[in-house]
Amino acid sequence: MLLSGCNRGDHPVQVGKAAPDFTVSDGTNTVHLASYRGKTVLLNFWWSQCGPCIQETPGLEALHHDRPDIAILGVSIDTDADSYRSFLSRYHVDVTTVRDPDQTAAKLYHTEAWPETYIIDKDGVIRRKIVGDPDWFNPEIRTYLRSLAPGPAQGL
Repeated sequence: MLLSGCNRGDHPVQVGKAAPDFTVSDGTNTVHLASYRGKTVLLNFWWSQCGPCIQETPGLEALHHDRPDIAILGVSIDTDADSYRSFLSRYHVDVTTVRDPDQTAAKLYHTEAWPETYIIDKDGVIRRKIVGDPDWFNPEIRTYLRSLAPGPAQGL
């Protein structure tokens, strides 16, 4: 399901506007959104106990392997490091992921539901907001991503 619009707050994140920059480090990984400028980015907020987050993981992983030209950045709100690491291991997560237990980035994006994904173009502009578990294998989503990042695609 593709949704667009505003979130609550004084400075709502909006489709068509610049994606708020952030840096989150969990001691193992660091994600600095601005460092991905020039690439299409899927910014995915999730947590290990979220059913829809679990359901979408295989599709995100497949997209990651099919489209290495698209940066997929996972930001977990897990407060428990063991649950986070167990999730990464159990579901063979290979996308760039960082644990943000204080929800620094999620608060910046006014995230209230998980999973929540922002598709950000190479210029740093939010093009889509997706709330819930989309079908990352869906041809409509794949075609849309190809329109933003027409680079090399394997298996599309």
